[in-house]
Amino acid sequence: MKPLVSKLQPTKGFSHLVHIGLVALLPVLLYVVLRVSYLGLPLALALVVLSKWRMFAVRPRFWPAIVRANAVDIMVGVSAVVFMQHSLDRPLVQLLWAALYAGWLLFLKPGTTTLLISAQAFLAQLAGLSALYLVWADGPLYGLVFATALICYVAARHFFDSFDEPYSRMLSYLWAYFAAGLAWVLGHWLLYYVSVVAQPTIVLTTIGYGLAVLYYFDHYNKLHSVLRRQLLTIMAVILLVLIIFSDWGDKVV
Repeated sequence: MKPLVSKLQPTKGFSHLVHIGLVALLPVLLYVVLRVSYLGLPLALALVVLSKWRMFAVRPRFWPAIVRANAVDIMVGVSAVVFMQHSLDRPLVQLLWAALYAGWLLFLKPGTTTLLISAQAFLAQLAGLSALYLVWADGPLYGLVFATALICYVAARHFFDSFDEPYSRMLSYLWAYFAAGLAWVLGHWLLYYVSVVAQPTIVLTTIGYGLAVLYYFDHYNKLHSVLRRQLLTIMAVILLVLIIFSDWGDKVV
């Protein structure tokens, strides 16, 4: 399978330049489609899905693994469309989201080191949760819980697979289960900060980032007691501030 992937993603020469140009063209197309078409949102989402046609250029038995490997990229692409759609009345902000998505496609997504893959998982979860709670705040709670769990599972699986973790699936299910439980509890209040960022997004990002950093350093035998205490203290302080200073009513704060 590796030779085929290499052919589909050239790494040097003229073909490489063409590949980069086509990749950079996607955010531009999304921006244009959302600006000029009354069917902008469905067309933009279709472009994101069509950009992943290479996933199915291999034998069907490889599809589940390839779809899982590309899930974070799809999640970021859909989130970028949501953010750009939400900024239709602010063209410069919309253009900024397109530029950030281009940065993801050109610089972060191709990364293959453990650190870059960890960053991909973290940003994918942050973007996915932010977009979800931005557009589905008034949706049914069970759908919100399921979508939260799915986003966290995909991000966690992407993270753990980069470490060849033998319990990757189990740990990803545990994180998804925790995220679902948290979404179910906080979904009854669903507080927003600056009218954009939902409280479940902040809580899951804080806890997820802290646990991921602890796992990362422990994996490379660099986790000492001082660093562990510092990370746990920072996580506890952020969560404590959210609990104490939040107005626990069903409103935007």
